[in-house]
Amino acid sequence: MASATIFHNQRCNTSRTVLGLIREAGIEPTIVKYLDTPPTRSELEELIADAGLEPSQAVRKRETQYKDLGLADASESEILDAMIEHPILIERPFVVTDKGTVLARPAAKVEEIL
Repeated sequence: MASATIFHNQRCNTSRTVLGLIREAGIEPTIVKYLDTPPTRSELEELIADAGLEPSQAVRKRETQYKDLGLADASESEILDAMIEHPILIERPFVVTDKGTVLARPAAKVEEIL
């Protein structure tokens, strides 16, 4: 059986949808509630890089902290620092399988690695 890890926020509709898609594929994933157990800077850097993204593509721009911290004009490193300090800024859900890593937005993107 294939394995998967989802960086999940149970309050997020997209994250819940992706979790359902993973389970429909017959995989019971490891669920990381990243707001309770945030990734380290190196783990987050690896997730973002493995998904082929930059921090500015993996940050939640609709969060209040994004505007309050002035992240629209921040460097990639500053955005990453903010994401570590405020995990709510991490876009979700990241999913990791043996086939790769994706930021599953839209939710159907997860099918690329299932």
